[in-house]
Amino acid sequence: MGKFSKAELETAFQNYWRTGAVNEDWDGFANNFTQDAHYIEHVLGTMHGREKIRSWIKPIMEEYCELYTAYEWHTIDEEAGRAIVYMQNRRDHPSGVGTIDFPGVTILEYGGDGRWRLEEDYWAVPASRRALKAYAEACQKHDPDHKQKRTRSDWGSGPAWTRGAKTWFERAGAKR
Repeated sequence: MGKFSKAELETAFQNYWRTGAVNEDWDGFANNFTQDAHYIEHVLGTMHGREKIRSWIKPIMEEYCELYTAYEWHTIDEEAGRAIVYMQNRRDHPSGVGTIDFPGVTILEYGGDGRWRLEEDYWAVPASRRALKAYAEACQKHDPDHKQKRTRSDWGSGPAWTRGAKTWFERAGAKR
């Protein structure tokens, strides 16, 4: 058995997922990390420390406010103290039918006390570019204001704790 139990890792992972991906509470999301955490985003850069993570994640998620995260699966590696999650970075199609996705993988290393000491993100860069282009074209054709509606109509078929509200405005803890 590893330093931390599988149950502790699973609880920390579900809290991390609900706080960030589901509730989009980026202050709360940052609190899922140790003070000295490292966040490696292979395209957008590396952050060191919880407050750097917080100051980075909030504006980036506002910039891409139409994007949400649909859970596919995760696994817990108790021996290594890690969680690995596969997801779809998703935008609802502006026509109202379907989604525009690109995949990603996140590896988390646990630091104890419900917090992660490392996050490392990988995503399909060419697919991301294609998705962004397809979304922009669909907005132009169907609904130029779609981005600001922040719809989240297809959370996938994961467990209930992986799914959120139909719009960003309806999420838990939303402030208007």
